[in-house]
Amino acid sequence: MKYTQLGRTGLKVSRLVLGTMNFGPFTNEADSHTIMDAALGAGINFFDTANVYGWGENKGRTEEILGTWFAKGGERRDKVVLATKVYGNMAADGDAWPNHDKLSAFNIRRAVEASLKRLQTDHIDLYQFHHIDRATPVEEIWQAIDTLIQQGKILYAGSSNFPGWKIAQTNETARRLGSFGLVSEQCLYNLAERRAEMEVIPAAQEYGLGVIPWSPLQSGLLGGALRKEREGGAGSRTTRRLADSAIRTQIQSYEDLLDKHGIDPGEAALAWLLTRPGVTGPIVGPRTAEHLESALRAVELELSEEVLSSLDEIFPGPGPSPEAFAW
Repeated sequence: MKYTQLGRTGLKVSRLVLGTMNFGPFTNEADSHTIMDAALGAGINFFDTANVYGWGENKGRTEEILGTWFAKGGERRDKVVLATKVYGNMAADGDAWPNHDKLSAFNIRRAVEASLKRLQTDHIDLYQFHHIDRATPVEEIWQAIDTLIQQGKILYAGSSNFPGWKIAQTNETARRLGSFGLVSEQCLYNLAERRAEMEVIPAAQEYGLGVIPWSPLQSGLLGGALRKEREGGAGSRTTRRLADSAIRTQIQSYEDLLDKHGIDPGEAALAWLLTRPGVTGPIVGPRTAEHLESALRAVELELSEEVLSSLDEIFPGPGPSPEAFAW
């Protein structure tokens, strides 16, 4: 496994991030433990989750599955850089009480304690804001985070789904307050969705944040969608996307290119992200051990200049910033 440094921290993290969002809803506890053992055995040391994962009536279930895995011992917790998130409402669906969500100091304090209990650990390495909170002052957020750092309950703070201006505002406020600031941004970024290149990634690089792309396969669209469609294995969301003739033509060109070079589409999409400036590592969310094995192969895949150039032609990015904003 290849490693890198998480932004401007001293943490060494794997170039793949194990996303656990499928643990609970789609993968049972025993199989989830098997996947985590395999990931750790392969050298993946960066695990990502969120307090709301499990969804619906099972919010928090995914953190609980990680907690029971840590409780098995074997230095599992010590070997993992653990990231989770705060923002989503943790009250039962249809019972959304005030202060049960977002980034008030009140909710951050409660959410951390609840996550620590579910995760069966005494600290969280990277605590991420799942979305921006337009109602809570940034000063209040940093006051809560600094207190948790002083208490040893979290080590670093990161953002998720933040626009470039919010990264700047949040870190400039941290600088003014003498806080360490954000160290990472988790954003939607893949071959088919490159808008992050306009502002989010340049802002992250300017402030020394590691970039952690989520949905690297664009919800399966980049994972051999046409082949799966022919085999009857495409998901309903992917099938709806392929109904758009322009998207279908683009994906056909993508799969034809990779067939020509004998490269698996999903592995190519991950390998492409690993070539992008500023990227720490994409999040992979395996439902099975086979999914994990495919993702691991992507780390060792070297895409030729010819393939990279062809991918840019099929999925043109916005261009460098700020030139991308010019007429």
